[in-house]
Amino acid sequence: MTDERMGERLWTAIDRLPAESGIVFRHHSTPPDTRAMLAERIAEFCRRQNLTLAVAGDAGLARSIGADLVHNPTRSSGLPFSRPIHSMAEAEAANAEGASLVFVSAVFVTRSHPGREPLGVAKAAEIARAAAAPAIALGGMTALNFTQLEREGFYGWAGIDAWLGDEGA
Repeated sequence: MTDERMGERLWTAIDRLPAESGIVFRHHSTPPDTRAMLAERIAEFCRRQNLTLAVAGDAGLARSIGADLVHNPTRSSGLPFSRPIHSMAEAEAANAEGASLVFVSAVFVTRSHPGREPLGVAKAAEIARAAAAPAIALGGMTALNFTQLEREGFYGWAGIDAWLGDEGA
């Protein structure tokens, strides 16, 4: 997951990604021209490293840079898509829409959503099963935290701070 608070540390985080992983390009507040140039640079990296790339909310940008899917599109684009899910209702909606991938959040306490009560492992697993799509755990995630979720059938995990080395922050 990318965002503006990463600054130039974005490239450090991307370099730390393991093989067969991916990037959800967000950078929602970046001016459109700069966002498009940054997205293309990340897409080139993903192609070289064989990483999956999703673009958040912008099917046109996703299509123009050859992204694999659109994350949380506002309308159908003909591209595969992923959905963020935080509840059973959202999981059921993602299932009904045919989401190719879901991000279950927030499993653990996270700086991205201060004050939000985390789902915990059992509730996150229940929500993931209801979505009936490969589930990525999000929220306070580290490789160690993922071991609990992998046993529950989660496909993978995502984060920001974990890739910046800030997971204890």
